[in-house]
Amino acid sequence: MLIHIVKEGETVSAVAARYGISREWLTETNGLVGGGCLSTGQALAIVFPLVTHTVEAGETLYSIASRYGTSMNTLYKNNLHLRGMPEVYAGETLAIQIECTPFGSREIGGYAYPFINKRILNTALPLMNALIPFTYGFTTDGALVAPDDEPLLARAAVYGTRPVMHLSTLTENGVFSTENGTLLLSDSALWCVLCDNIIENMNAKGYVGLDVDFEYLGRENASLYAGFIAYLRERLNAVGYTVTVALAPKVRDDQPGILYEGHDYRALGEAADSVLLMTYEWGYTYGPAQAVAPLPNVRRVIEYALTVIPAEKIYQGIPNYGYDFTLPYVAGESKATSLSTREAYALACRTGSVIQYDPDVLSPYFYYTADNKTHVVWFEDARSMRAKLYLPFEYGLKGALYWNLDRENAQNLTVLNCYLN
Repeated sequence: MLIHIVKEGETVSAVAARYGISREWLTETNGLVGGGCLSTGQALAIVFPLVTHTVEAGETLYSIASRYGTSMNTLYKNNLHLRGMPEVYAGETLAIQIECTPFGSREIGGYAYPFINKRILNTALPLMNALIPFTYGFTTDGALVAPDDEPLLARAAVYGTRPVMHLSTLTENGVFSTENGTLLLSDSALWCVLCDNIIENMNAKGYVGLDVDFEYLGRENASLYAGFIAYLRERLNAVGYTVTVALAPKVRDDQPGILYEGHDYRALGEAADSVLLMTYEWGYTYGPAQAVAPLPNVRRVIEYALTVIPAEKIYQGIPNYGYDFTLPYVAGESKATSLSTREAYALACRTGSVIQYDPDVLSPYFYYTADNKTHVVWFEDARSMRAKLYLPFEYGLKGALYWNLDRENAQNLTVLNCYLN
């Protein structure tokens, strides 16, 4: 795979012809918007099919996979237009093998809300080792508040994607509750009740592990939180389940702030089977305009984590979204809008924007004007995703988890397919 940067005046057909691939293939692998509009500076993932097959009457995807000694998941990954579904038609061309030089193998997973678009979910799942439906809550008496996760679990089973249960202090208002977290952590009897309910739920629904995400706990809860995670691990490991804990993106032990002070990296790293570094949200809804996950920032978090947590326990968090910021930033007033890579490209096309790439933070961005206001959009593309996906190999990490899979991003799936086995 290589990455092509669109020059002024280039078209989808011209770029495809330059590399000897079809217009349809280029469109499919990059998730290009209708009409094939390209923006100057846009990154395109160029993937070369090595072996193709033209479907004959009476053939099925299963029979084609069997004929070539490959899996249906591989065909789904190589042919995003299938949307993870087995239907094929006579005359259709499938890529059996593509030209790639992978970094290697790592664990890859992603979070998804219960309301995720089914087509987006089905397309992504063949590339995921784990699916983490978001999220379970709990009541003051230790009962679980369950999401509508069964449709997601049913689809994950189709592709052999392992389901991981997610537990958080998120309330129905969409905020992490310090009060709920404190109430639970201060009552060890409640730990037992909640853990019993977790194990019962995991047994009933086929979950293989638990991902715990308690945020904004404050310093006063740090040691209790580590103790709670250790308790969960002891109980769950005994019945064959693993425990992962999500960590705020710290760069030092004494980093101030309620988000950071409740997460003791060393203690939580020892308590859990694995950890997720939430290496995103530097650029966020109510903050000043910047990249969601500037690579130097991501590196600093990983490098700090490695001083107290073994590399083989660490998942890197990867954002699958960007933000549209209004300039100038006004604290307490400005509010950015989140968007997908596909939506960012469509917006750049509509506004005639030139896409730029910051060589320091390794993220794309562009400016446009609407309603007499200047906007800047920071998002992810093939270049930024390739750079982020290389970090687990550079640092020897366990893998990476996407937040989240809900936004359509065919270009990311193409990059992921090429660079990870």
